[in-house]
Amino acid sequence: MQTMAPALLLLAINIGLLWLLMAAPLGRRTISLTRTMRASPLDLWNAIRPAGGIADWHPSITAERMPNPSADRLQQSLRQPDRHRQPIKRTLAVDIEEKPEGGVYRVDSRVVADSSLDMAFWKEFRDRRTVTPAGQGARLTVAQTDHYRGMAFYLYRYLTLYREIGALERFLDSGQRASTGWLEHPAVTVLLAVASTLMLWPFFGLTRNGLMISTMLTVVIILHELGHMTAYRAFGHRSTRMVFVPLLGGIAIGGRPYNSHFEVATCALMGPGISAFLVPILIAAEQSVGVHLLPPAVDGHLLVFLLILGAFNLLNLLPMYRFDGGQVLRQIFPSRGALAAGSFGITAVILWTGWRIGVPTTALLAALSVFTLMSLMAAVGIKPRHKLVEMTNPERLMAGFGLYAAVSIHAYAVIYACDHLIR
Repeated sequence: MQTMAPALLLLAINIGLLWLLMAAPLGRRTISLTRTMRASPLDLWNAIRPAGGIADWHPSITAERMPNPSADRLQQSLRQPDRHRQPIKRTLAVDIEEKPEGGVYRVDSRVVADSSLDMAFWKEFRDRRTVTPAGQGARLTVAQTDHYRGMAFYLYRYLTLYREIGALERFLDSGQRASTGWLEHPAVTVLLAVASTLMLWPFFGLTRNGLMISTMLTVVIILHELGHMTAYRAFGHRSTRMVFVPLLGGIAIGGRPYNSHFEVATCALMGPGISAFLVPILIAAEQSVGVHLLPPAVDGHLLVFLLILGAFNLLNLLPMYRFDGGQVLRQIFPSRGALAAGSFGITAVILWTGWRIGVPTTALLAALSVFTLMSLMAAVGIKPRHKLVEMTNPERLMAGFGLYAAVSIHAYAVIYACDHLIR
């Protein structure tokens, strides 16, 4: 139980970071990037102008055309698939200004149709691209304006725009399309996992045991995200990947948008679900020490790993908006009353587990207050253009029992580990 205080501190930091990333009201913001390139203004303009050569170098756009130039409508085909595994189609309204004599070009655009997302998502999005002369080259300035809640999507937009400009610069220099982005490279994932482990280390003491605990936590996070990725693959996502966010953990990313509520529930549930299969294996291994099938030295390590595995996944099953438990419950219960009852039940089980292992009542009440505030936290989801396929009653029953099983197994893992660690 010596790790309880740092674990609670880490949990508080994670909740604060989640609020900053997912719900902090940033308001209307403009991301602006400027890059000077070794190309003439006309060559640069031909590479970015509507229905120009953008499909030759852009990481996401595979085709562009203007069926009726006088209507100022630009149709794009994207590399990313929609929920039916077809390329996403997007239509933009464009306003073009060209001054060839001065080498100045500008295009303003806004999205007016999207085959994947509801138009409310694009309501305040605006994009302006300007080309001006700069010595022997040309200067490109890209400014994207939108309304943001939370830093996560703001940072995502910045990184995407940075990658896009880098791909354009490489194309103008070498004529080659940029390869996969550095963030998707497996080596970067490994480096971020190592960085996450080292950043977690001080929370558990800068000792060998502290490093062991932080390493175990990283392994638990990897197993959790692999569960999500397994579900994505089972539902036909052609590509999945994992991104580590130091201190916060990992994020599993599917290859397309969700198609049904059952898919959402299953993909969320499989994070803690796949780890639940390890609980009886770890308990059996720990009990094997008592009959001399395994050396006594591994007994404590197995129990600590079991405690971390159970506690991490149990907390992820809390009925909060961005947690796996909240995702599953919102798919199972369509009405607010049923959702509230389900959320209360899950929260009660988790709080009882904390009481059962000896967490002080004041700490549990404080945690309940924090979780309640987090549940009420405003959050903006990305609404699809068409409604997801509704769950059938058998699917609802399967997801409900799966959630019940995951909560029960991980609660038992925490209780078993604590009982045997303090005996």
